Amino acid sequence: QVQLVESGGGLVQAGGSLRLSCAASGSISSINNMGWYRQAPGKQRELVAVITNDGSTNYANSVKGRFTISRDNAKNTVDLQMNSLKSEDTAVYYCYCWWVLNRSYTYWGQGTQVTVSS
Repeated sequence: QVQLVESGGGLVQAGGSLRLSCAASGSISSINNMGWYRQAPGKQRELVAVITNDGSTNYANSVKGRFTISRDNAKNTVDLQMNSLKSEDTAVYYCYCWWVLNRSYTYWGQGTQVTVSS
């Protein structure tokens, strides 16, 4: 079993910052990708940011220049620094990890609420 535990969500005013953290534990192989998705009410879950095990990153256009993803491969953790937050960033944020070992494995965290007040 693999568990992902997120922390760092909360309520912040527009223009403020939050840092989300996620730690993976359990029967983990070498994780290829770690990242964050988000889902706002009435909308589909969307990719926010992803980081590979060699440090390559990809961001949604809506967060480029404001969010920064980082990871610690030794600790199996991934962080998301969110700056200049906007009301449209309000959503439940989900951490995930993915790797391939004979087959594909994908695991998700339980989600953490981020609310940005205008």
